Amino acid sequence: MRKLFFFLIFFTISCTNNEIIISKGEFSNFSIISNENNFDIADSLNVYLNKTIGVKLNVSNQIINNKAIVLSIDADSKDDFISISFKDSLVNISANNKKLLFFATYEFIEKYLNVRWLSSNYTFYKKINSLKIPKSLNFLYKPPVKTRTVHSRLFYNDSIFADKSKVTTSAFPNYIPEARVHTFHRFVPEEIYYESNPEFYALRNGKRLPTQLCLTNNEVYNIVVDKVSDLFEKYPGYDVVSVSQDDNTSYCKCDKCEKLHNDFGGPAASMISFVNKIADNFKDKTISTLAYQYTRKPTTIIPKDNVLITLCSIECNRRIPISEGCVDFYEDLKGWSKLTNNIRIWDYTTQFTNFLAPFPNWNTIKPNINLFVENNAKWIFQQHSKNPSELFELRSYIMAKLLWNPDLSFNDLLDDFCNHYYGNASRYIKEYVIDISEEISKDTNFFLFLYGDPSQGFKSFLRPEKLVYYNELFDKAYNEVKEDKRHSNRVEKARLSIDYASLEAHRKNFSENFPLTVFDNGTKVIPQIVLNRIKRFKNVTKNNNIDLMNEMGFTVDEYVYYYEKALKLAVKDNSAKSKEVTLLTKPTKYANEDPQVLTDGALGGSSFYSNWLGFVGNDMDAIIDLGEEKMIKNISTSFLQVTNHVVFFPPNVEFLISNDKIDWITFNPIINKKPLSKKSKVNDIQTFSQPVNKLGRFVRVKANNYGPAPYWHFAADNPSWIFADEVIVE
Repeated sequence: MRKLFFFLIFFTISCTNNEIIISKGEFSNFSIISNENNFDIADSLNVYLNKTIGVKLNVSNQIINNKAIVLSIDADSKDDFISISFKDSLVNISANNKKLLFFATYEFIEKYLNVRWLSSNYTFYKKINSLKIPKSLNFLYKPPVKTRTVHSRLFYNDSIFADKSKVTTSAFPNYIPEARVHTFHRFVPEEIYYESNPEFYALRNGKRLPTQLCLTNNEVYNIVVDKVSDLFEKYPGYDVVSVSQDDNTSYCKCDKCEKLHNDFGGPAASMISFVNKIADNFKDKTISTLAYQYTRKPTTIIPKDNVLITLCSIECNRRIPISEGCVDFYEDLKGWSKLTNNIRIWDYTTQFTNFLAPFPNWNTIKPNINLFVENNAKWIFQQHSKNPSELFELRSYIMAKLLWNPDLSFNDLLDDFCNHYYGNASRYIKEYVIDISEEISKDTNFFLFLYGDPSQGFKSFLRPEKLVYYNELFDKAYNEVKEDKRHSNRVEKARLSIDYASLEAHRKNFSENFPLTVFDNGTKVIPQIVLNRIKRFKNVTKNNNIDLMNEMGFTVDEYVYYYEKALKLAVKDNSAKSKEVTLLTKPTKYANEDPQVLTDGALGGSSFYSNWLGFVGNDMDAIIDLGEEKMIKNISTSFLQVTNHVVFFPPNVEFLISNDKIDWITFNPIINKKPLSKKSKVNDIQTFSQPVNKLGRFVRVKANNYGPAPYWHFAADNPSWIFADEVIVE
């Protein structure tokens, strides 16, 4: 018996050259040592010990048999840290505060129990027979980024999952809810002050406009101070208020403001001077402001110690790392770093106009985070879509991991996530990410824009042969797991972006691989592959509660509705198809300024990049030559509205017909049914249609421009756009 006893001990706690192996039986003799304040951390640890090794340890506040996992807080440490060590059968997990002790415990669970928190509704774990710990384990880690935020509802809607991922549970932790960003219009609303006190607002081209505030006006300062004071009283538990410009570049150019700009090196001078004065009134609070667009470049005015500079990278090309492709931002980052240590980075990692579009910025995520860390950024906000986007769970996971530890390998994280989340389909998902990243990297002229559209990639990383290949990858991925409902649904979600890009390729009707219509026994019909794709897109989004296409509130339901409406238009016998177009007014920038876009058979989507012909500051006047006199039953065309990009519906549209382009038969103008107001839908499409029933060869379409944006719009007094789609002549 005695010999057998020692034989069992040898095999229950054994060691190799590099690690200690504690069997399940021996580990059950351990306990968790913690004071009562940390019993919830001990309980969380026990959950995963039970799921993996199959034991649940006793929790005590003192060591009994020298076999324990000890949870402790070293409150004397000035720096954030976590620590995991092993010595003499004691696993010591410690940190400098309770939040970090949770993180340290989660680190232990990940490293040594092989648990992965991959999404808010899926945790990977498997049964193990023993605990393997490095023999000389003495892990100490000080996270370089103190406040880590990934703008993802996976974290915002599940605070426990956020803690396990070591990121914040909100976009603006400690900020007063009513004053988080773009607050000038909240502090000095134009509805209250503009009519009586226009001098409170920006002077632009001799006119006061409520686009921004006049920051050298003393009364404006008094109003803002009072509003900030009221907010701190209303929200005693919060200590950050944003005093920041509204989301436009129309800042004040009055003599006093311009003197500051000229004397101190740019428009940020009036901003920092104003915010510093506000901050002087609240020494124990933080006043946040933006270094964004026109205020991004630092000046010689030094921010006060309690001023938080939020530096934004919105202009940068997402195809390549900031250090390579956005040198101006890089220089501004270094410039602000010389003025203050109180910097919050606001980075962007999604396409705001098309959440579900392929957005191959994968190769930039890690180098950009590394750049911020190297420049001493202690607070990083990765503004993703918040709502589901391309490979949403994967992106959320990788960004959270890299914010916690920027030294981690992107490829290792990609492997780790995909292998555990997609099962046997993993290799195809990884191949998609790797291939599309390589493709866009080759195209050195491509600017991957936050406000772009899949159609921009149709001659690049989304050209027809690549779209075919990516569809093949997802076909193979699905076939690998089609009998497994959990994994097959994840693959279908992952495929949404390629389905969306493919649908847009069909809409554009530019490739035989992606036709919009085909002929079946002489009848124009929609090909089955298009019908299958839109059906799958509709079902997968519905089954996974994916309801938004972009930040402007354009819904998936609306996308499907307008797409199916476009399909009905596409099969109509359009006499204008491929006919010559003459423009009497000049288009600008979009669709290569080609008038034939109005009759090319391609139909517009929700983005102005998608097959729309644009006119800025002028009317649209186009003539289509049908080639011969025809009986015209009806004429129609659609127009786009994207109010935050100053794209408005025309107030009225007029259709005319003629046989000689001299004498025109006119019809009553069709009035816009959705006139512009503050409550107008941000992203919308409207079809203007005119019954005709007359003979004619030439069709003329005239659409009136709205004119300069109204005074209440952030782009007040700037010219507005008209965007026109295919002209349908039946």
